[in-house]
This record gives sequence, C-alpha cells and structure tokens, in this order.
Amino acid sequence: MSVATKSLLKIVPKHLPPLDPGFRPMILGNRNFRRAVAEAEETSTVLIGIERNAGLVHRAELEIFAPGSSHDEESYTYVERAIKFILWSRGGWKIFIAGPPEITERIRAAYQPGGARAFDADLMQRAYGRPFTVQICSPDDIPAAKESGSALGGHLDGCRIGFDLGASDYKLAAVIDGEPVFSTEIPWDPTTQDDPEYHRRRIWEGLQLAAAKMPRVDAIGGSSAGIWVDNQPMVASLFRAIIKNQPDKFENIIKPTFIEFGKKFGVPLEVINDGDVTALAGALSLETHGMLGIAMGSSEAVGFLSKEGVIMGWLNELAFAPVDYNPDAPPDEWSGDRGVGALYFSQQAVNKLAPAAGWQFPAGMGLPTRLKAVQAAANMDDAATLQIFESIGIYLGYTIAHYADFYDFDHLLILGRVTSGRGGEMILAKANAVLQAEFPELAARIELHVPDEQSRRVGQAVAAASLPR
Repeated sequence: MSVATKSLLKIVPKHLPPLDPGFRPMILGNRNFRRAVAEAEETSTVLIGIERNAGLVHRAELEIFAPGSSHDEESYTYVERAIKFILWSRGGWKIFIAGPPEITERIRAAYQPGGARAFDADLMQRAYGRPFTVQICSPDDIPAAKESGSALGGHLDGCRIGFDLGASDYKLAAVIDGEPVFSTEIPWDPTTQDDPEYHRRRIWEGLQLAAAKMPRVDAIGGSSAGIWVDNQPMVASLFRAIIKNQPDKFENIIKPTFIEFGKKFGVPLEVINDGDVTALAGALSLETHGMLGIAMGSSEAVGFLSKEGVIMGWLNELAFAPVDYNPDAPPDEWSGDRGVGALYFSQQAVNKLAPAAGWQFPAGMGLPTRLKAVQAAANMDDAATLQIFESIGIYLGYTIAHYADFYDFDHLLILGRVTSGRGGEMILAKANAVLQAEFPELAARIELHVPDEQSRRVGQAVAAASLPR
C-alpha cells in the first residue's frame, strides 16, 4: 500500500530542512486536512479503540470526508497514519474500528500477513503474546477508554547501580544517595552477536565493575530500547541477531537474564524502556512533571512522564511512528515504512542527510564512527555539515507540535549522542525557531531542555538507578 498523498496532506513548511526539501510535516498536513473536513458538507466518523495488556484501552475519534468524495485516498491515509502512530505510542494487540467499510476493510487488510502493516502486527503480537487482531465493529462495541500508570523512579537512597544499554555502548553509573560516584561508557556491538553468552557476560561484567565502586549494592535499575514487560525484553533490537538466528535462546536465556542478575545480587531490580528513563531523567533534574523525553542515539527513544508524575506504561516506540507525509522519504530498514521517526531523530538521520552535505563514508564504517566524524566537523563550524543538524532541528520543531497532539506535556528533554556539541546546539535553536514561528501557542507553553554534556551521555544510567524502591 502506498501512503502517497495529495495536496491536503502534503503541505510545504515555511521552514524547509536545507538538506531535505521534500519534508512534509505530518502536523501541517493533519491540521490542513481537519480544517478541510470541518468545512465539508458531508463527513464520516471513524472510531478506534486499541487494547493492550491488562485490558487497557486507548480510544480515538477521527472525522473524515464522506466516502465518494475526491478525497477518499487522503481520508484513508489520514486514518491509517493516525492508527499507526497510536499503535506505536500506546501499544496494543487488538484494534477495534468502526466507520465506513471503505476505510475499515482496508485497515484490516493492511495488518494481515503480507499487508503493508504486517511488520507492525508481528511485533505487537510478539510484544503482548496475543494474536494481533483488527475487529470491525459498530460504534457501540468500541470498548471504553481505560488507562493506568506507575510512579516509578525518584528513589535515590542507598547504593545503586544504573545502566543504559545502547546499540554502540553500554552506559553505567554507581550512585550513592543520589550522587554518581562513578560513570563510564563501555563500547560493545550487541546487534550483530547471536550468542546469548556475549550479552550476558558483557552485562554482568559491567554490573560488577559498578558494584566495585561502592561499599555495597542496594538496588539495580536499567534502561534499554525495546518493549519490556516485568523486567523481560519482549522485543528488543539489541538482541535482534539472537531473535533471528536462535529464537529459542532468546526466550529461554535472554528474557530471564535481568531477573536472574537481580537475584544474584540479592537486590530489587527494575528495567524499563530507555525512553521512559529519558523522561524520568529530565523530571528529576528539573524537579517537575509533564515531561516528554527524546533520546537521539542509534535509534529514536521516547518516554513520557505525565503531569501527575506517572509513567503510563505506554509503548512510546516513536522510532516507528510516522512524522512525514513525503511519499519519497527513505524507508526504515527494519519496518520498511517511510517517514517514521528513526530516520529523523537518530544516528540514522545523520547518515541519511550526510551525503547531501557532501559527506562520503567507507562502506564498512559504522554509524557511531560516522557520527563522530560529522560532529567533529560541526564543532569546527563547517557550514555544510551544520546543515545536517539544522535539518534535524527543523524536523524536531514540527514534530514537537505533532507529538503534542498525542501527549500532554509542558517540558521536552532532548539527549543522546546526536545532541552532543555544536550540532546539538543547532538542533535546539532551529527547533525553537520553528515552534515560535509556526506554533506560538505551543512555544509559549512547552520548554525545551538539553542536559549538560556529562548528563547528556550518562544521565539515563543515573536516572535508571533510581527506579527500584
């Protein structure tokens, strides 16, 4: 299925990324589409309920043009993109949908094996351990909204280990009564290793290294990309080689690893998605709530802490959530979808934009090494290279407004390797400029924050240490 759109959704922004003139921000297309629907003589409603674990449900109501108009394809694209965003922001194993059959039947077909969204269905099925289903129903059969959250984090007493598992390095912190007494970054290459013992050995060695810096260990907290349930990775790109080549070993060896390590130390252990720890890190440093955190590392990690100080248990895997209506945007290498967050807010974004800035890399050079080379040039104020980060900043400005349609936040924290140095300063400046020019009402409410350099690199590990009681 193509997500190509007509003029209602493909709106040219006032601020074009200099290295990506085809960028068509989803927020501008959605707002324009909604205005046009509000003025239409005939409209229809699509009701959506997405169920995840423990019977929790997110509901949405979308107004579209009545079937038979000249905007049928745009109506479908608008609904399809909204469902995909909700699915990856909240999570779920079942979609309830009510509306015109021209829309509902296509949505169901998209999530069938071989359909355009088969990747999404497969990952959700693995994450929640239930067959993924799209149920077409009447409006009265859409289940009521039901949400729940947990007040995780902020426990700073005692001697704690915090860790953050990234795709290129493994960050560690030893924390005593809230103060880090040791922190480090250990290079590793987990995504290509299909031997579970490689992962177990490296993680265990890191925990022992941090433990040696304190008189005792009272608790361990960790963060990692992927979907985590009860301290077990359900879907995690760090272990993709094991999942692909030895799925039984992923189930039997990797999944229980962290629970086992907690028992070996004899202390409470808590591991959650790294995006939520990003939000928690911001909330702890600023002593506030209502925080959306975006970590721009090997991929995009997003987390959310509500205005009530609660981690909602949402998926927040916005690396797979759409932000761009450009039908010619490069496809994500894992999902195959176009215009999704990983290609806009990560090392992958830098790699995507670098050729347009005149960069050529050896075929065998990894993304972390490429990023270091680009950042070194940016720190020397190389004008062409700075356009890479200017483009990412413009992406971010428009996407903050898009995220605000789905999350209620007053603070945005950005961190991760991509935000280091002069390039990070450019990202923040351009994002603020876009917000002030295009979305003044949001600019007046949402504050953007960047931690200091040390916190930017290991802040998640320190915040993770505060997770267990």
